[in-house]
Amino acid sequence: MIDAIEDQAAGLRRLFRRTPPTVVAMYATGRSRAGVAIQAAYRIAGQAERVLLLDEAAGEQALTRLLDLPDSADLLSVLGGKHRPTDLIQTVPGLVGLVPVSAAALALPLLDDERRARLVEALRSLHRHAGFVLIHSSSESAEDPSPFIFAAPRRLVVAEASRSGATEAYQVIKRLAAAGAGSMHVAVSKARDRADAAAFFATLDELVRNHVGVPLAWLGEVERDNLASGLACDAAASSPREPEAAFLRRLAALGRGGVDLQPRGAG
Repeated sequence: MIDAIEDQAAGLRRLFRRTPPTVVAMYATGRSRAGVAIQAAYRIAGQAERVLLLDEAAGEQALTRLLDLPDSADLLSVLGGKHRPTDLIQTVPGLVGLVPVSAAALALPLLDDERRARLVEALRSLHRHAGFVLIHSSSESAEDPSPFIFAAPRRLVVAEASRSGATEAYQVIKRLAAAGAGSMHVAVSKARDRADAAAFFATLDELVRNHVGVPLAWLGEVERDNLASGLACDAAASSPREPEAAFLRRLAALGRGGVDLQPRGAG
């Protein structure tokens, strides 16, 4: 079972690690999750290269609503032969654009080898247009990460500096850790000032360290710091204890019949 799930994401992992874009699984928390996610995307775009959003959130959590984009075809539609991957990119000023991938994320484990390879090749085609690829997912889905999240080399939690932002950030981190995730990047949005942002992260970091056990890498404030530069570094490097922690999480995941989010050979 473990090998089967690992194989489902193998092609994605090779793609996410070997092609030029920096690929990041992104979760936003707080009173305006979609707004926080979009703010982070624009900040990264202004600091680095072109940003492509792959949105696997649906319904109220989808970014298309806040961006005032019409409903459009999902990445999965490339398998029908009616759309080229680039046809699916919805234009977003200041970004490469957005492609809905919620259906593709759900369907990937059910596809045969040929269709899975075609979907990965469609992603490869999209990646050629971007310097950063942000895979946006809803907080609730963190308990059961999609193959896209499973394969992403980095995970970013963008937390609004509020009570709900802190509570949801902790829950996302806890859920990802339960699925076997390792270290994560954290950025804070809408803090009053630098001291407020630092205090917010310190509280979250202590809570996670004491009750979850995964290291958090501090990216700083969305409004003031260079998120793109920080994401270029491996979050695991922030903690010398990460390999040992990852080993124990993998054992726990095996005991539950689950599978970890760390690539084989990492941690």
